[in-house]
Amino acid sequence: MNLDQYIKANNSMSGNISAAISLLQDGATVPFIARYRKEATGNMDEVDVTDIKNSIKKYNDLISRKETIIASIKEQGKLTPELVQKIEACWNTTLLEDIYLPYKRKRKTRADVARESGLEGLAKTIMAQRENDPHYAAGRYVKGKVNNEEEALAGARDIIAEWISENTKVRDIVRQTFDRHAVISSKAKKVRDEQKKQDARHYKDYFDYSTRLDRTPGHRILAMRRGEREGLLSVSIDVNAERLLDRIDGFYIRGRSGCAEQIGKAVDDSYKRLVKPSIETEFANKSKEKADKEAIDIFTKNLSQLLLESPLGEQRVIGIDPGFRTGCKVVVLDEQGDLLASKTIYPHPPQQEHDKASKIMLELVGKYKPQAFAIGNGTAGRETESFVKGLSVPDVEVYLISEAGASIYSASAIAREEFPDLDLTVRGAISIGRRLMDPLAELIKIDAKSIGVGQYQHDVDQNLLKQSLEDTVVSAVNKVGINLNTASKSLLAHVSGLGPTLAERIVDYRKSIGQFKSRKQLSDVKGLGKKAFEQAAGFLRIKGSDQPLDDTNIHPERYNLVKKMAKEAGLTLDSIIGNDKVNTLLDIHKYVEADVGLPTLKDIVSELQKPGHDPRGRAEFFSFDNYVRTIDDIKENMYLPGIIVNVAKFGAFVDLGIKENGLIHISEITDRFISDPNEVLSVNQKVNTKVIGVDRERNRIQLSLKN
Repeated sequence: MNLDQYIKANNSMSGNISAAISLLQDGATVPFIARYRKEATGNMDEVDVTDIKNSIKKYNDLISRKETIIASIKEQGKLTPELVQKIEACWNTTLLEDIYLPYKRKRKTRADVARESGLEGLAKTIMAQRENDPHYAAGRYVKGKVNNEEEALAGARDIIAEWISENTKVRDIVRQTFDRHAVISSKAKKVRDEQKKQDARHYKDYFDYSTRLDRTPGHRILAMRRGEREGLLSVSIDVNAERLLDRIDGFYIRGRSGCAEQIGKAVDDSYKRLVKPSIETEFANKSKEKADKEAIDIFTKNLSQLLLESPLGEQRVIGIDPGFRTGCKVVVLDEQGDLLASKTIYPHPPQQEHDKASKIMLELVGKYKPQAFAIGNGTAGRETESFVKGLSVPDVEVYLISEAGASIYSASAIAREEFPDLDLTVRGAISIGRRLMDPLAELIKIDAKSIGVGQYQHDVDQNLLKQSLEDTVVSAVNKVGINLNTASKSLLAHVSGLGPTLAERIVDYRKSIGQFKSRKQLSDVKGLGKKAFEQAAGFLRIKGSDQPLDDTNIHPERYNLVKKMAKEAGLTLDSIIGNDKVNTLLDIHKYVEADVGLPTLKDIVSELQKPGHDPRGRAEFFSFDNYVRTIDDIKENMYLPGIIVNVAKFGAFVDLGIKENGLIHISEITDRFISDPNEVLSVNQKVNTKVIGVDRERNRIQLSLKN
């Protein structure tokens, strides 16, 4: 059964979901479907479409697994029509593996050894429970490698234990019990290595920890598993087995007899040796997957907020990568982010050429007339901020910019290609300046894991993390829209329908023609066919085009409709674009058709009112407390301005303008109950915090937002 057949077979699947699936199968991207195919999908957003895309992958993976299982069983000569039907009717991955378990090729087991000794008949006799004395029955099997009745019974129990472990109903009983009552526990391991003893202190909270698995926060599970992986913790998942074993006994045992006693022993052995370890592993994997998803969801949400940080825009900027010993690298960038000049100054110890550094800076300001300073917030950041503010340059604001990942960019192939003749630190200063001008365009060049807005990113499923981060980057790029004539290859590569190859060809073509005059010219780029044009065109902007709609997010496929709307309203395109009263001038209900409904028409009118509107807004000026430079300056009950730099499930981390970030625990965010800090806080949000605790020994600062 292929996916189309599956859709038809499931009548509960709505037409909107079916349409989304068809669009995805036809090569449409998530951003394109969410923005330009709202009528087909019932106005689904990117999250909904992405969920469907992921479901398709899971479906295809399940189909592939079924085919593998059927082929394996067939090769063993054990495939029956009933078994094929059972496998094909199964849509639960866990149940599918239970069905396959008896046929799964594995290393020789104790049951296999017993079968080779001819004890399967004895096992069947015991299971039938018709013999009063199993020892008497076992006597008939004492031969070859079986030396006595006890060995015969032990071998028979091994076979029975394996049968029990492969019984889908037994496994379901155990699984249900784990689902409702499983407890995860961790204990400290004894270590001799001194470095490991130091590392173990990070896991102090988990030296003797136990809690219900279904109530354990994801970040705690990831922490325990990391400690286990490092050899510092032992972690287990278990249930009270007494009642569970009684249930399994009741499933097999009838009455009281010698055979019943043998089965009881086999049940105990099967559970402890085969079933419990298997189910524990299953729940360990499930809880890890759940924790991974939680961590990745938080990471992607933080990343999205960071990428969509408000830009300063096309203004001239002086970027500074601060430093003490090596000095501060200073660059001047024009309105497009191109390098105009670079210098190195030493305003701080040990060289402290303050007057010379001031002279150089004032000369740069006088010559290039910048609108802003962008200073990296790392080592010497606050000191450099004070130095620049001390220059008293009028009408030029000073911004502290996160330099997380700047060193990664500086050494990257992208940076080498952009600035092959520049030192790494100069590239870093350029990146800092550009981050103020357009955070999205610059951060897109850095591996998202290096930007510093996630936790446990090295502990989660790396393939899932990579795909989720890529989806987040693509979403951000297409939400903002890209200037086709200024965008870098890195930025263009994330536009709907393009990718690295087409992005490079677009840049090469742009160089050959000077600049694009219209969206239509995209079709002249080698290899950019109709499908790629359809997917990408609406997300690319061209300023100064002969077609004014090219600088909007209105798709070219709707240009004729907009022209018709303008003409029937007695307006020109120029007069309708940017007209804040256009919604009162047009009766959009007149233009509703099968493939153009009110959602699309409302989007068109909204864009006509504010063409090329940047959803990010404009960067706002912010300043840290001038008197706080180190953790020693912080006292309880102080009120400090800060910027949210990371949001986790348990709280939010705040940049206070010093080396150490403060933590607002979820219980200190608001007076009302919240289950997720993201309900109230977001990355880059400016907050005014109260200090409620300072632990200088552990470099921890506790903050509150409560009144």
